[in-house]
Amino acid sequence: MKMSGKLYKGATILDERIVDVDDESGTYQDRLEQCLVALCSQLSIEVPLWLTKNTREYVRFRRTSFNADQFFSAVHFDRFEIRIVE
Repeated sequence: MKMSGKLYKGATILDERIVDVDDESGTYQDRLEQCLVALCSQLSIEVPLWLTKNTREYVRFRRTSFNADQFFSAVHFDRFEIRIVE
């Protein structure tokens, strides 16, 4: 599974990273979580709070975004977006 993560400030992309997790390891949910944690680590941000809206967006579009208020600490960006790379 390959996942792309982008940090946005307004319409500007501050940083973008891609992680790849072995498709043989664990369930889909396990791989999704591993990708998210790895992306956050590479971007030096904490893992955001996953809400019901994130589940709906991810199931429908294979992408979702997290607003600054979904992080427990103050952040230097407005939005964090993740998506699956085919």
